[in-house]
Amino acid sequence: MSNNLHDPFGRKITYLRLSLTDRCDLRCFYCMSENMVFLPKKELLTLEELATLTDAFIDRGVRKIRLTGGEPLVRKGFMTLVHHLSTHLEAGRIDEITLTTNATQLSKYAHQLKSAGVARINVSLDTLNPLKFTHITRGGNLAQVLSGIDAAQSAGLKVKINAVALKQDNADDIPKMIAWAHARDIDITLIEVMPMGDEINRFDQYIPLTAIRDALEKNWTLSESGHNTGGPARYVNIKETGGRLGFISPLSHNFCASCNRVRVTCTGKLFMCLGQNDQADLRDAIRSGSPRALDHILDDAISRKPEKHNFDIKESKTSGQMPRHMSVTGG
Repeated sequence: MSNNLHDPFGRKITYLRLSLTDRCDLRCFYCMSENMVFLPKKELLTLEELATLTDAFIDRGVRKIRLTGGEPLVRKGFMTLVHHLSTHLEAGRIDEITLTTNATQLSKYAHQLKSAGVARINVSLDTLNPLKFTHITRGGNLAQVLSGIDAAQSAGLKVKINAVALKQDNADDIPKMIAWAHARDIDITLIEVMPMGDEINRFDQYIPLTAIRDALEKNWTLSESGHNTGGPARYVNIKETGGRLGFISPLSHNFCASCNRVRVTCTGKLFMCLGQNDQADLRDAIRSGSPRALDHILDDAISRKPEKHNFDIKESKTSGQMPRHMSVTGG
């Protein structure tokens, strides 16, 4: 009998998104509260425990691991875990180690990541306007991020930009961002803002990517692409820029039917769906040293993986809003 993880809808779980920390050196307003209270460090899994957890998922058929946060590069000693995962990569037990970062620390770590077997990374960047960047990130320095991207490309890392589309804050900047990224041989993916965090209704920030695409097609020629990175993005090619553009549209174009992903927080909570509250706590099983106990919890949790999320944003009502912030779950 296969030891792989399958959910009730026959989807094989091959993709783990693992948060190393809820902390970040930026404060993007769609990701966390302005006065965010971070977890006490004693509640976080140690790097050794995170390694044990990844081993368990790899044993159950996971082939791709993405390190997230918060900002994963601010976790002290995180390269220890990357080197542990690289042994699985070299042995052919996984296909890819990748990460999502805000790039503020990339100048320091880009070459180390490349040497450890990381081939590509996602950089979260929502605007090229320094003032708008400072506003969205509540104080961030755009030049520091751009230097990190330079360092990543210099090290030989394949970079992809992730930009959250925000109706009031960056929608007008998107064509310029696409042209800039494609001129640097960087793919870019647009993401719809999701109703997460309990302090604000996201409707005023939300713009459907169908509207963004309609606007782009007034000036550019978009054609469907067969490119697939194993994630939820649907890609198009843009004739005029010669580059590739992705759309992640959980609200306007639900992609749950092919979901092969689960998320684990830095405290060991397993979320089977970003847009649902159901979770399983893996920490005690990890600390018990019992692989059987951990396997049992994984089996039970994946058997509860829902068919789809409940996110919905309308002017009159936003449903499916998650009280936790994106930074808590892991991007």
